[in-house]
Amino acid sequence: MLSRVAESIYWMSRHVERADNLARFIEVHHNLALDLPQATDEQWQPLVSITGDEALFAKRYGPATRASVLQFLAFDADYPHSIVSCFSQARACARSVRETISAETWEQLNEFQGFVAQAAAQPPGERPDDLFERVRLAGHLFQGIIDSTMSHNEGWHFARLGRMLERADKTSRILDVKYFLLLPQVQDVGGPLDDLQWSAVLKSVSAFAMYRRRHHGITPPRVVEFLLLDREFPRAVRHCLNAADQSLRAISGTPRDTFHNPAEQRLGQLQSELAFASVDEIVDRGLHEFIDGLQLKLNQVNDAIEQVFFALRPVDDLAARPSVQNGALRAD
Repeated sequence: MLSRVAESIYWMSRHVERADNLARFIEVHHNLALDLPQATDEQWQPLVSITGDEALFAKRYGPATRASVLQFLAFDADYPHSIVSCFSQARACARSVRETISAETWEQLNEFQGFVAQAAAQPPGERPDDLFERVRLAGHLFQGIIDSTMSHNEGWHFARLGRMLERADKTSRILDVKYFLLLPQVQDVGGPLDDLQWSAVLKSVSAFAMYRRRHHGITPPRVVEFLLLDREFPRAVRHCLNAADQSLRAISGTPRDTFHNPAEQRLGQLQSELAFASVDEIVDRGLHEFIDGLQLKLNQVNDAIEQVFFALRPVDDLAARPSVQNGALRAD
């Protein structure tokens, strides 16, 4: 498969997943604001913090309000990570590889890109009430169409690889921002407001029902453990990394417990870190610090994938390329 084709499929999938995660977070946060007591201030700043683009938002919009945050995250065509921009970029990627993806994938992406663009062009009061639910469902539908209409060859694995890495990143960001910015006052810990906010964290990644079946009562350490370390829940970071590793190895043909390029090495190291981590150690070390390190390593995995599979220069030209024999790192 050509590097250009692989890169377009990888980013098409990441952009759709990013739009899906933004929509579900906005939707749940909006519902949470409606449920809060009237004396409680709405907190819209966490939705901006999750992007890491607080400075850009403050420069263009000033204080975070419901209207300004929704415009920035959902409809701002000049912000490359808004929902409307994500669908636009996903469509551009899909257009360049129409001969590789299925006709159903192309048609579905066209339909939802047009729907979101039309909503963005309307005045705020005329935008459909169910917009974010439809975007979230579009993400599910897009994933289902790819899985059921594309051969599970290299192209499908690049789409899955992009989706899983994006999902792992967004789950960690949601957990990080909520953990720090939505903690209630000390006297509220363990109370109805505390439970309501942690329930919102779980709902934002569609994890509420599965968490309750596993743990019943809601406590912060159990929520952290479920969203970071669970092997079975499809939006937990560990599950996402395991699925990404399966696709990466299917593409390269590298057996488990070995690596032949920097992408496999970095992703394997991150998998091992989560496999042997405990939630008590993470909390003692500091959740924010742990997630900061996790996101940095996810970026390094993405950079390595770019270098190994998408860069124009041959893989053999990569500087300081590690090699491995029987799972042990050997310096060249």
